[in-house]
Amino acid sequence: MINDVPGRRPANPRFSCGPCTKRPGWSVDVLQNAPFGRSHRSKIGKSRLKQAIDLTREILEIPADYRIAIVPASDTGAVEMSLWSMLGERGVDVLAWEAFSADWVTDVVEQLPIDDVRVMTAPYGELPDLSKVDCDRDVVFAWNGTTSGVRVPDADWIAADRKGLTICDATSAAFAQKLDWAKLDATTFSWQKVMGGEAAHGMLVLSPRAVARLESYKPAWPLPKIFRMTKNGRLIEALFEGETINTPSLMATEDYIDALHWAKSIGGLAGLRARADANCKVVTDWVERTPWIDFLGAETANRSNTALCLMVVDPQVTSLPPEAQAAFCKEIVSILEVEQVAYDIGSYKDAPAGLRLWSGSTVETADLEALLPWLDWAFVSAKAALSRAA
Repeated sequence: MINDVPGRRPANPRFSCGPCTKRPGWSVDVLQNAPFGRSHRSKIGKSRLKQAIDLTREILEIPADYRIAIVPASDTGAVEMSLWSMLGERGVDVLAWEAFSADWVTDVVEQLPIDDVRVMTAPYGELPDLSKVDCDRDVVFAWNGTTSGVRVPDADWIAADRKGLTICDATSAAFAQKLDWAKLDATTFSWQKVMGGEAAHGMLVLSPRAVARLESYKPAWPLPKIFRMTKNGRLIEALFEGETINTPSLMATEDYIDALHWAKSIGGLAGLRARADANCKVVTDWVERTPWIDFLGAETANRSNTALCLMVVDPQVTSLPPEAQAAFCKEIVSILEVEQVAYDIGSYKDAPAGLRLWSGSTVETADLEALLPWLDWAFVSAKAALSRAA
């Protein structure tokens, strides 16, 4: 079989699902105004942090009465703060269908002393039955499964008159998908996904209902300092004005502010969503005409437009033992990295063997278009090696 090397290369081979590639045109020069060596408690430090919060509200179209905080430990830290600070007041439904939502199950079931917990799971590529969720209980879920490429299609399954809180991990959905804020009470994400920011900083968005829970309910367990959002039964308002719990990176903050200004320049949330949707369509069209590859998620309405999880469906490969299938996919990933046309596109370590492409808003559509022939080329090359080994 002739397998000519494609002639065109992606200008940017960074298709990692996190940390994700920087915005188009980014350079280290955007950091020149960062207040290096200054305290985050100084006037300039707090003003930068507050600017990041205000721009986040503007771009994500977050209601004025919702609080926004920059918190430690990335999206994980923001989720943990929510779970440990708010759960236990009533029964909990926890939804899991991929690696990170499974981590929240572990927290709720094994770490927190909550008696009334219902766990609703689905295998990779599928969603739990959302119609069985009881929104008079607290509900913990991921909006977009980064490791499975499957998202909830909307928030219609969440009751508007619910009695419980919704705690939503939206880390690979925020800025690329429309979040229904009226249905979300504690929403979390990080800078290093759709905005291409740096790691270690989380964002926590609280509805008035979530604030009411924090002020009226005290968990039966002790809370570490980095989880505490109240003092003497009242919300620590300063936390939501840029006075962070621990020391943030003002360099990373400046980088996030730059990404937010770029988002404004391309039309805000609508522009960001349009870019991610266009990128997703390019890959979807290729999958539909390519017999050796398919999406891990079968339902089109539930597929992510940012984390595109793919599986090799060629019969010769699927007939192999699971470990050999994983090795085949790793060979494709290795070939592409050696050629410097795609970095870090293997499936998540706990997910089924396959490929995972980031198609979020900072990715240029032209780079994905250039990558696709290389994917075909690498597949044929890996398959030829497989035949020789046999």
